[in-house]
Amino acid sequence: MVQIRDRKADHINICINERIAPGHCYWDDVRLVHNALPEIGMDDIDMTCWLYGKKLDFPLIVTAITGGFPGAAKINSNIAEACAELGIGMGIGSERAGVTGTCPESYSVIKNYDVPLVIGNVGAPQLVPQKSGDLFSKEMVGQAKDLIGADVMAVHLNYLQEVVQPEGDTNGAGVRDAIRSLAQEYPIMVKETGAGISRDVADRLKGIGILGIDVAGMGGTSFAAVELYRAMAANDEVRTNMGETFFDWGIPTPASVVETAGCGLPVIASGGILDGTHIASAISLGATCGGVANAVLREATESADAVKRKLTVLREELRAAMLLTGCKDLKALGKARHVILGETRQWIDAL
Repeated sequence: MVQIRDRKADHINICINERIAPGHCYWDDVRLVHNALPEIGMDDIDMTCWLYGKKLDFPLIVTAITGGFPGAAKINSNIAEACAELGIGMGIGSERAGVTGTCPESYSVIKNYDVPLVIGNVGAPQLVPQKSGDLFSKEMVGQAKDLIGADVMAVHLNYLQEVVQPEGDTNGAGVRDAIRSLAQEYPIMVKETGAGISRDVADRLKGIGILGIDVAGMGGTSFAAVELYRAMAANDEVRTNMGETFFDWGIPTPASVVETAGCGLPVIASGGILDGTHIASAISLGATCGGVANAVLREATESADAVKRKLTVLREELRAAMLLTGCKDLKALGKARHVILGETRQWIDAL
């Protein structure tokens, strides 16, 4: 039986060393219309973002990456230090391991830094009965929140990963009611993990007390791909084939943002964002802020300074995109003219 800590270490190694994203960058299909006469200066631009009652210095969250094995403490410490210094939000990897006693310090290290918005993480499949017998109670969600001093707890929807993972939990019955129950006691948001959220799902979520959603769409890390490599290493022919089949399953992130932006909840756009123009495009489509994970993973294994440098580049690219579209603040950026081309246009039109 594979231990959680071993699986989490596998995930990090695979994300750094293997191809785990589709070949097409859907964000490159979204083009902001250039404003040759912006009538603002770079110093006039206000990138302040408010999310869940917390002020971010620019609209970005380093979303859930890891926790639960010894090497995760360094990664999370480096990310937390950079996020605190730059004034942006941070999510943590699934906390089941930490709550059940596997390397809790790899999560709690985030409490050493003054991160303006901290997002905890529990898995939707573990909120309902599974063959594995694992069940994450309300009390355990509270423990996960306290472990990192979370402002909001994310419930992640990762059924694409679970169907490919040999030890996956695949019962999805009753998850909506479980989330509704949690939202009565804790500040809850819902996030996907690489396959996107449709308008129908957003509509079914918005009335049950959650605070917002992270679409985490297709175009970034595919956890079907991550589990594919694990299956190959284990000589699991069935799961290897399933990983190949579902490698690019999901809704492209820009299309998912368009689908969900009118649901009445704040939308975090993560999944395939690689630069500041992608963040600007996400906000022009209706997102509240952007989210990145794998884009800073390699830097997070190195140092806090490396993470800070990468995030600073994203911030300054966003600032430049705002100048070049004549947008002095995020409200204006949300109305910026844009065109949508290629495969993403086909997706949006078909939906």
